[in-house]
Amino acid sequence: MANGHRIPENMPEFTLDPRLEADTLPVTELALCTLRLSKDARFPWLILAPKRTDIAEIIDLDDMDRAILFDEIVLASRVLRTITACHKLNVAALGNQVRQLHVHVVARFEHDAAWPRPVWGAGEAVAYEPAARDRLMAELREHLPHT
Repeated sequence: MANGHRIPENMPEFTLDPRLEADTLPVTELALCTLRLSKDARFPWLILAPKRTDIAEIIDLDDMDRAILFDEIVLASRVLRTITACHKLNVAALGNQVRQLHVHVVARFEHDAAWPRPVWGAGEAVAYEPAARDRLMAELREHLPHT
C-alpha cells in the first residue's frame, strides 16, 4: 500500500530502459516508481520511472497507478526542494528520446547553467565529484521512504 493506494499483484517484470539506466543512479524504490538521480551534477535532477511494462504516457496508467504516480512526484519534489532550497522545480514527462514513461523532477536555480531555459539540450553533462554525489544520495535516502 502507498499513501492509501493498493499496488496490483502479479505484474509483469519491469525492466528500466538502458539509457535511463546508464544516465542515472539508483536512489530508492518507491511503491510504484524506481527513483533515480541523474548523473549530471549541473542540476539536482530526479527521475521517477513507474515499474510497469509497455507504458509510454501517464494516460496509459490505470487510475490507481496515476494517483500513486502523482503522490510520488509530489514526494520527490518536496524532498528535492527541501534538500536543495531551489528557486524553482521543473517537472516533466517528455519521452522524446526514451519512450518508457519516466518523470523528471529538476531543481532549478537562477544561477544554474541553463536558467531560465529548459535543462534539456543545455550544454554537456558534468559528472558528480564522488563525495558530492555520495552526500546528495545519502541525503535523498534519508528523506525518502524505502521499500
